[in-house]
Amino acid sequence: MRATWCHHVGDHWGKDSLLCNLPFRQILETHLNFQNYIEKLQMLLYLEEIWMKDNIKKYNISDAVFHKEMELFTLEMSGFSENRPSVRQGDILSVYPVGNKEMRYWGSVHSVQHNSVKIKFFKSMDQFVEGMKFNVEFTVKNLIMRLQHRALELAYEDRLMSVLFPNPKYTILYPKKTSCLCFFLPVDRLFNTQVEDNPRQYQAIQHIMAGSSRPAPYLIYGPPGTGKTVTMAEAIKQIANNCTSTSIKILACASTNSACDVLCENIVGGNEDKSKVYRMYAKYCDSRLVPEVLKAYSNLDRQTFVFPEKKELMKYKIIVTTPYTAGRLVTEDFPVGHFTHVFFDEAGHGLETECLIALAGLLCPMKGQVVLAGDPNQLGPIVRSHLAKKNGMEVSLLERLMKLYTKKKMLKKSFYTKLQFNYRSHPSILQIPNQLFYRGALFAKGDEAKCYSCCQWKHLPKKGFPLIFHSVSGVEEKEASSNSIFNTAEKDMIISYVKKLLQTLDNISPQDIGIITPYRKQVQKIQEGLEIVGKEYRDKPWSVGTVEEFQEDERKVILVSTVHSSNNQLKKDKHFNLGVIRSKKKFNVVLTRAMALLIVVGDLEVLKSDCYWGKFIEYCEENGAILSTSNDTSNQ
Repeated sequence: MRATWCHHVGDHWGKDSLLCNLPFRQILETHLNFQNYIEKLQMLLYLEEIWMKDNIKKYNISDAVFHKEMELFTLEMSGFSENRPSVRQGDILSVYPVGNKEMRYWGSVHSVQHNSVKIKFFKSMDQFVEGMKFNVEFTVKNLIMRLQHRALELAYEDRLMSVLFPNPKYTILYPKKTSCLCFFLPVDRLFNTQVEDNPRQYQAIQHIMAGSSRPAPYLIYGPPGTGKTVTMAEAIKQIANNCTSTSIKILACASTNSACDVLCENIVGGNEDKSKVYRMYAKYCDSRLVPEVLKAYSNLDRQTFVFPEKKELMKYKIIVTTPYTAGRLVTEDFPVGHFTHVFFDEAGHGLETECLIALAGLLCPMKGQVVLAGDPNQLGPIVRSHLAKKNGMEVSLLERLMKLYTKKKMLKKSFYTKLQFNYRSHPSILQIPNQLFYRGALFAKGDEAKCYSCCQWKHLPKKGFPLIFHSVSGVEEKEASSNSIFNTAEKDMIISYVKKLLQTLDNISPQDIGIITPYRKQVQKIQEGLEIVGKEYRDKPWSVGTVEEFQEDERKVILVSTVHSSNNQLKKDKHFNLGVIRSKKKFNVVLTRAMALLIVVGDLEVLKSDCYWGKFIEYCEENGAILSTSNDTSNQ
């Protein structure tokens, strides 16, 4: 591989060492291009890794006690930092009994909860006894970083410039020069008949099949609820089923396992042949979370994930997995060009280098088609290093290409489709995000029986307008064991609304309600409050989470607790990308999860100081949808 300056960066390097080096600083401050592509992105990765290594030491624990649950061990941990926990799934840790460093056990983080982590050890802890005390030391999972560094090197070797920095002049000549068997005529029949009534979805599928953008990636700009995953799945099925060539091989990715599951469920929805589709999970995934319909298509074998031999994997027409697990295919020496098509759903969520793992070493740029779908106005990648963020690391490949396509006048149907029909939300709920982020281009096309089901609710300030902003003047609170803040007054108001919903709307159950709040401690307080909401609902699966956890979700009713009651925390929040104030992407996610009813609880004066929340409050005022403690008539 090509030698780069990054090979000289070792564990002894720190952020200050990098920035004191003039060539490094110049690379960091230069606009990204193909000439500096490897060096700049590798430097950003190192800055992020340095931050993570420094920060993860805070989670080392002395005198820790584990609780054994089957093959997993639970470790209680308080003080996780909101949406930036340094301890992540797959991270490596070592533990040893207090006073006995020689008896060291190694394991990995299986899952991260709000106040605990589940750990799977590589070897059996034969001498484990309940109550035994251990010292715990966490380390950053270097494999994740190594895969991204390798992808950058391979991008240079595989000459992916035409994919990563596309130019329309390449595409004009491309169809005349190619003899690729993947060049298709447009479809005339769809598996999902509903797509036939959506001109933009149909257009995207036609151009993907025709390869009209190649070698440039085809972009599907999918605002909330517009069916981008349905579009991707339909295109994948058309390519897999309407081409007789045995050379067709499709890699379908998404940043998270849950998003991969949704994509795969859409692909196999028409009882797709099990010999064609393979849902490949990493070995550390939780087998209990595999959807029933996907088990027969997956590498799940008796609650354990197995990795088939290379020759078996190469037989499948469609492999669905995360980019990191796709990296294993490169490790197994899959030939460059084996995959004729690479689809990446929710491409705006991941780092550019994460997306690259699914491309570099697997795709031949002049014979393959890349399709990216997502929404740059929704949440992007999580970047912890402020310096890396400042220099462009949080810009996803999708967002960067959309800006590039705009600059090069490539926003035309042969390269790009913007979906416009929103199938999720009531028109009144869609109004503000549509106006602020999508230039009024979205059309509400949701099922009226669902989207209008709460319009006559007795507790609405204005009948027919399914939004409420309830102003609460609470207090920001903290507990000694955590940096996370909560607001008891808002929590009580949220619980009050949940009770009203369940008592007065026959068509609403706990599964229909989603509660979003930006802080983990507020999530915990609301969950505790829900445990006492009527005995008949005690065992129901309440959905309470942070904005990040709701990014791929939707519910008939969404309640929001914004938590802030003063401006004191806002500067810190902006620096660390916390909270829902002064974050337009979080604001957009929060307002676009609800189908039939949206209730926001927060401090009116604090929220009005934000330009986006100010627009929302103004909209609610114009429609008589604001309540407060003094004018609350919802109990009458």
